[in-house]
Amino acid sequence: MIPPTLLFYALWMGILTSISPCPLATNVAALSFISRRFERPLSALISGVSYTLGRAVAYVVLGMIIVGGILNIPDISFYLQTYLNKFMGPILVLVGMFLLDLIKIRLPGISVFDKLGQRATTWGHPGAFFLGFLFALSFCPVSAALFFGGLIPAALDGKSSIAMPAIFGVGTGLPVLAVAVPIALGFRKMANIFKNLSLFEIWARRITGVIFILIGIYYILTHIFEVW
Repeated sequence: MIPPTLLFYALWMGILTSISPCPLATNVAALSFISRRFERPLSALISGVSYTLGRAVAYVVLGMIIVGGILNIPDISFYLQTYLNKFMGPILVLVGMFLLDLIKIRLPGISVFDKLGQRATTWGHPGAFFLGFLFALSFCPVSAALFFGGLIPAALDGKSSIAMPAIFGVGTGLPVLAVAVPIALGFRKMANIFKNLSLFEIWARRITGVIFILIGIYYILTHIFEVW
C-alpha cells in the first residue's frame, strides 16, 4: 500500500506544476475554452472534469511506461531498490535548485501541440479531454523538472506506476476544476481566480525548492556519506 505521505506529495507536485507560469498558461487556455459555455453551466463543469481527466490519463500513461517498465525489469528493479536512496539526494537538490531559479533550462517549443490544441477547441467535451492530454505532454522546464525529477523517483520508491501519476495529473488540473465548478454554480466572476495565483506560485515554488534541497542534503549525508 502506498503511504499517504507519498500520495500527498504527488498531489502537491501536481498543484505546484499547475500554477507555474508555463502550465498556468495552458490552464488559462483551457479555461477560455470552458468559459465559452457560461450559458450552459453543466457543460462547463463537464468540460473541466474532462480536461482534468485528460491530464491524469496522460501522466498515468507516462507512469506506466517509465515506472512500470523499469519495475518490470528485474535487474533494474533490484538496482533501484539498492541504490535509489543514493540517487534521490542529488536529484532532489538539483530539482530544488531549479525551483529556486539557481539552474535554468530551456526546452524548445513544439508548435504541433499548439495547432492541435486550437483544433481541439471545436470538439466539445472530447476536445476538453484531448486538450488536457495534449497539454500534459507539452512539457516546459518547470513541469518537466517536477514530473521527471520530483514525481518519477518518488513513484519508483513507492512502486506506483498508476496511483501517484494519476493524483499528480489531478493536481495539475485542479485550477481548472476550481473555476469550472463555480461556473457550473453560476458564479462567473470566479473565472478571475488565475489572477491571484502568481504571487502564491512564487512563494510556494521557493518554499518547496528549499525543502527539496534540505531533504536532498539529508539523503546525501545519510545514504551516500552514511553520517547517521
